[in-house]
Amino acid sequence: MDTANRALADLRIALVGVPNCGKTALFNRLTGSHQKVANYPGVTIERKEGQFHSREGRRFAVLDLPGTYSFTPTSLDEAITRDVVLGRIRGEPRPDVIVCVADATHMPLSLRLILDLQRLGRPMIVALNRSDIAKRRGFALDVAKLAEKLGVPVVETVAIAPGGTDKLVEALAAFEAVAPLAEAVPLVDGAACAIAAPDRAEAERTQQFVPRLLAEVGYREPLRTRAAARADAILMHPVGGMLVLGIVLFFVFQAVFSWAAVPMDLIEAGVGAIGTWIAGALPDTALRSLLVDGIIAGVGSVLVFLPQILILFFFILVLEDSGYLPRAAYLLDKLMGSVGLSGRAFIPLLSSFACAIPGIMAARTIPSVRDRMVTIMIAPLMTCSARLPVYALLIGAFIPASAAGPFNLQGLVLFALYAAGVLSALAVAWFMKRFTTKRSHHPLMLELPDYQWPDLRSLIVGLWDRARIFLRRVGGVILSLMIILWFLSSYPAPPPGAVGPAIEYSFAGMLGRALHTVFAPIGFNWQISIALVPGLAAREVAVGALGTVYAMSATEAALETALLPVIASSWSLATGLSLLAWYIFAPQCLATLAVVKRETQSWRYPLIMAGYLFALAYIASFITYRAAVALTA
Repeated sequence: MDTANRALADLRIALVGVPNCGKTALFNRLTGSHQKVANYPGVTIERKEGQFHSREGRRFAVLDLPGTYSFTPTSLDEAITRDVVLGRIRGEPRPDVIVCVADATHMPLSLRLILDLQRLGRPMIVALNRSDIAKRRGFALDVAKLAEKLGVPVVETVAIAPGGTDKLVEALAAFEAVAPLAEAVPLVDGAACAIAAPDRAEAERTQQFVPRLLAEVGYREPLRTRAAARADAILMHPVGGMLVLGIVLFFVFQAVFSWAAVPMDLIEAGVGAIGTWIAGALPDTALRSLLVDGIIAGVGSVLVFLPQILILFFFILVLEDSGYLPRAAYLLDKLMGSVGLSGRAFIPLLSSFACAIPGIMAARTIPSVRDRMVTIMIAPLMTCSARLPVYALLIGAFIPASAAGPFNLQGLVLFALYAAGVLSALAVAWFMKRFTTKRSHHPLMLELPDYQWPDLRSLIVGLWDRARIFLRRVGGVILSLMIILWFLSSYPAPPPGAVGPAIEYSFAGMLGRALHTVFAPIGFNWQISIALVPGLAAREVAVGALGTVYAMSATEAALETALLPVIASSWSLATGLSLLAWYIFAPQCLATLAVVKRETQSWRYPLIMAGYLFALAYIASFITYRAAVALTA
């Protein structure tokens, strides 16, 4: 370790393990971080670094690396793990100690990786994570004998429990400040190995050796519980499983509208009260207009949708942690294969429901370059959380909150919009399959996690992180853009004797009229045309922009009016439906396009993405608007 890094930590540790073994939970427990964890593989797609101090005051740098099944990488994320461990990253020293995190409830899979890592001859500790669950469920393993056979320390850890990493920290403290490079360590059966990738014969020897070693250390697995077997028989049935998935999704979207009504009303009332108080306390100046019409009207229009976002993510986190989502992946694998998608695309596409950016980055787990590019190109069609404020606003304005059988009509429409995004992604993938290189479908290879109750701490941390991200965007990007939009909507001042709102004579009004010529055929007025521009920074900004634009257009008596009833009374149903169709395909935010450029190392793909999404959005809105006009005429 060089001098600069030595000043940061006394020992550099790399957490390595198969996907979904608990590396990130262990990392969070050691360092006090709040990285995302979930009960399915593919969450960690790049290295993360943190630090902690032992009781003796020693400093440790901890690297959380992407999950890998072997040291012969088949995807970009596995290559990251290999290169970090071997010190191939320029300017970054290699770790002093490898902590191989093994899932104590799935030892055969983890042991293959442990034996693979032994070949590197690096100092190593094996951490048997989830050891409490293994004991509770009846797994048997002689830890001391396993350590003797492997020739490395083996400790038990419980990543989600306080004190669950104490044994690991004690084992790390036993290492010297600068860990010496050991000679190549032979495999346990005496076959010495070099650092080069194992050949086929050696891989077969390791495969045969794993069950023999497990038998020697007394490893026993309990019989699968009858309840888990019955649950899988239902949830993974090709017909019954799809029915259950549909019911779950219906329930989630019903809850998004039903449960959020009260907190949304409270936030809206609070924002309105603040705006009324400021309007009454300040004289009629530019400052009052900025605060009331710009900041409060714009930011408040977005902030009101925080409860719906948190409810949606609550269900996503519960489904993740319970072990249900990987089973949904298996259920949908055949459907995805029929349109040319890899089974591994499920996790990146699932991540894109939160935001397309982590979904695009998670595509690194896909070995095939062709499959990875297709996944990246369709990830923006998954309905990200930034669309939810737009959907909620338009559904609340134009769809009555009436019952459709046992369901809420607004919830059904929201479900239909999410389904439209998924079906559109499958259609685009099928199109790309027809016009790109042919490929055969490789079934999804994924070890199903155990069913478990969601961890309360992880659930709270996940919801807090989502709220923090949303509020940071509200107080950062959205606030800044609302101030800029207020300025553009206020200046230049209208000429003497002008009639109508001042915004019509401003820079924003000029821009809106110019864009209106482009968007008039799909039913967008000049106010919507203005809002689409800042919406390129982040989709939810469009709601705030509409709030500011309509506040600037309002009379003094209408300052307290909420945005939803304003657009409900001033837009036609055809316009509202057209804008909903637009946002199913809406061109990506600039941050997403920048990530696509970084991941593909080319401007070609982000430009193609922006172009085809704009074309789909315009065509869908045109058809929707014309059909709605004809039906309502």
